[in-house]
Amino acid sequence: MQSRVLLSTNRLRLRSFLASDLGSLVDLDSDPEVMRWLTGGLATSPEVIRSTVLPRFMTYDAVEPAFGYWAAVEKATGSFIGWFGFHPLDAGPRDEVKIGYRLRRSAWGRGLATEGAEALVRMAFEELGVRRVLATTYERNLASRRVAEKLGMRLVRRFRLSAADLAASHTMDGAVGEVWDGEEVEYALEAQVWFEARSGA
Repeated sequence: MQSRVLLSTNRLRLRSFLASDLGSLVDLDSDPEVMRWLTGGLATSPEVIRSTVLPRFMTYDAVEPAFGYWAAVEKATGSFIGWFGFHPLDAGPRDEVKIGYRLRRSAWGRGLATEGAEALVRMAFEELGVRRVLATTYERNLASRRVAEKLGMRLVRRFRLSAADLAASHTMDGAVGEVWDGEEVEYALEAQVWFEARSGA
């Protein structure tokens, strides 16, 4: 089975996930620093990645195949550096899309998260007719908050995850033990604002 390329940037290629990406995902989620703001540094179990995470990452939206999870590969080296998520909110309108990402530490501080997310935002507004792009992160995750701000997003709300949402997120990551009890923050960018910024209006 061959991967499908969603888009390319100067340094990145976003492609569909393959069964052979299992080891790369296990390595990514085994880094305590990568998982710091997700599970308190606890690794996702390989079994959870094999049985739950990777099958979900290999599934794409039947209506709009661009919606899903995409492996990020660095063009210069061909190395897997993480993933980007790009999908409508659960049970929400299809013209509101949430963007997220998880990258290896070797990719941090190089502008790669912003580069990949910018390309997805551009596709969302210019090609897919999305009205609004959202991103959420833990309040103390300053690096992710800076990426959202570089995209032109604005902070729209602070909130606490419900007990059910916390349980679901930790089931997905296979974590046990510490559960974050601080606030989440949500950023948003409207298509009209994005287009006006590019037209100089």
